[in-house]
Amino acid sequence: MTIREASAEWQGTLKEGSGRLRLGSGVFEGAYSFPSRFENGPGTNPEELIAAAHAGCFSMALSAILGGANHIPTNISTIAKVHLGAGAAGPTIIRIEIETQAEIPGLAPDEFQTLAETAKATCLVSRALAGVATITLKAGLIAAATTQQ
Repeated sequence: MTIREASAEWQGTLKEGSGRLRLGSGVFEGAYSFPSRFENGPGTNPEELIAAAHAGCFSMALSAILGGANHIPTNISTIAKVHLGAGAAGPTIIRIEIETQAEIPGLAPDEFQTLAETAKATCLVSRALAGVATITLKAGLIAAATTQQ
């Protein structure tokens, strides 16, 4: 079984304090604070890292599903947008929007949409975030360049 880790450090009160987030691999470390999380202050936040994880997971899941259907993607580009709102328990992730565009030679748009929906439903981050009320998908297929003879 694979285990991944990250760490967080926090000093001070909720609104005036600050902290650092660090990925276990060491490839990212960044500051976070109340303003970076709930306003538009500098730094990162846990929700931004969730968005990165979701975009990456979805792209890999889509690539695997496409490969299983004998379609090899030239490129998959995905953005995940995590929306914070208020819930009964306090601040809550209320919605995640996944936007993906892919270049896949020879694939019909309707089949692409079906395969993208399957990736959204089965990617392990989507499954881990099943408590989020709404996860939407906007999938666009980029026409592959044709070579003229």
